[in-house]
Amino acid sequence: MGTVTPLPLGKPSQVGFERLELTRILDLYGRMVAAGHWRDYAIQFDNDAAVFAAFRRAAERPEYRIEKRPALRNRQGMWALVNESGMILKRGHELGPVLAPVERRLMKLVGE
Repeated sequence: MGTVTPLPLGKPSQVGFERLELTRILDLYGRMVAAGHWRDYAIQFDNDAAVFAAFRRAAERPEYRIEKRPALRNRQGMWALVNESGMILKRGHELGPVLAPVERRLMKLVGE
C-alpha cells in the first residue's frame, strides 16, 4: 500500500461555478440559442479561473467569455465579460451586472 498525500488546505485545486451561477449563465445561453444567435458553448476549469465560452458557430473563437477569477475578488471583482478579441467589456463583484450587456443585446435580437 502507498501513502496517501492529503490535499493542501486553503486554495482549491481548481475553480468552478456554483450551481446558481451556472444556472444563471445557462439560462442566458438558452435564450440566446432560442433567438438563433449562439450554437455552442465550452466550459473550462483551471487553477485560477472558471470560463464559460459561447460560440456563434462551433469552429471559431467564442463571441463572449464569462470568466470567474476568485483571486480578483477583493480588487476589481471576480467576474468578467470578455469579447471575441479578448477585450474586457465588463468586470464586477456580482454576476448579474456583468451579464447585463449580453442581456441587452438579447433584447435587441428578440425585438428585431
